[in-house]
Amino acid sequence: MAKTRPGRKDLDSYTIKGTNKIVRAGDCVLMRPSDTSKPPYVARVEKIEQDNRNNVKVRVRWYYRPEESIGGRRQFHGAKELFLSDHYDTQSAHTIEGKCIVHSFKNYTKLENVGAEDYYCRFEYKAGTGAFTPDRVAVYCKCEMPYNPDDLMVQCEGCKDWYHPACVGMTIEEAKKLDHFVCSECSSDDDMKKPLATFPVSSGSDVKVEPKRRKR
Repeated sequence: MAKTRPGRKDLDSYTIKGTNKIVRAGDCVLMRPSDTSKPPYVARVEKIEQDNRNNVKVRVRWYYRPEESIGGRRQFHGAKELFLSDHYDTQSAHTIEGKCIVHSFKNYTKLENVGAEDYYCRFEYKAGTGAFTPDRVAVYCKCEMPYNPDDLMVQCEGCKDWYHPACVGMTIEEAKKLDHFVCSECSSDDDMKKPLATFPVSSGSDVKVEPKRRKR
């Protein structure tokens, strides 16, 4: 663990200005961007410090939105998806606007109601190279795309694969009314099943880019 610099002391918590919300190390927070037309940044608080002038600073690990990554937003990225980056920073605690929750992908898909403060993360992201961990994910449907929890899918009772309604000739309204679904492969005489493929996530590890700074 890094030592506290002279003239600074560690704090157990920080109360967000103008609220009664308490932030502690390990919490996820929304931080005010310099461009107010953009959504708030999301970060995980690693440490809270106060200097001898009573200024409070937070050591954070940034989450990136898909559009902030080297590869950009892709079809399978959900609206509330974030990547946990290797980009650390120190910011004034006054830039914290609120708290949020970054769920695991599995737990997010189990939520009955997704609130404004709910996000999810299934990848770690290297800001300098654009590489992801894991670098491959399972794909579904005829279109062979990774799962986007924002999209309705139906499960085949035979092969247990998941399909987008449009990919199997249905509307979303028709899919919502289904009690049972069997895909064309399972309903045909051909009982051969193709192995589950995987999808490369990284845009290419040979790209070298400096992590961008979060400006205030």
